[in-house]
Amino acid sequence: MVEDDIFRALADPTRRAIFEKLAAGSMNASALRQGMAISQPAMSQHLAVLRGAGLVREARQGRFVNYDVDPAGLALIAQWLAKYRAYWPARVDALEAVLKEMDQ
Repeated sequence: MVEDDIFRALADPTRRAIFEKLAAGSMNASALRQGMAISQPAMSQHLAVLRGAGLVREARQGRFVNYDVDPAGLALIAQWLAKYRAYWPARVDALEAVLKEMDQ
């Protein structure tokens, strides 16, 4: 299932940090590594997982490869969350009612 790949990819804190950096704009692997204590091969592996999950895409420009967030991956996350969006307000309302009863 695609959602499994997305959440598995984002379960790793390093990959989440990479994804968050890319949310600010397109970067190459060297720029992504700045401020992170990981090797180039490790960065390549993390990017491969993010690409495989459909969260990141790459664009070659000459000898450089730039990465950015893939909107299609974000759409899948939004669709998954939308299934539960209607559920939570009802649950919060029920919890609020229970708490009011407990106060009385």
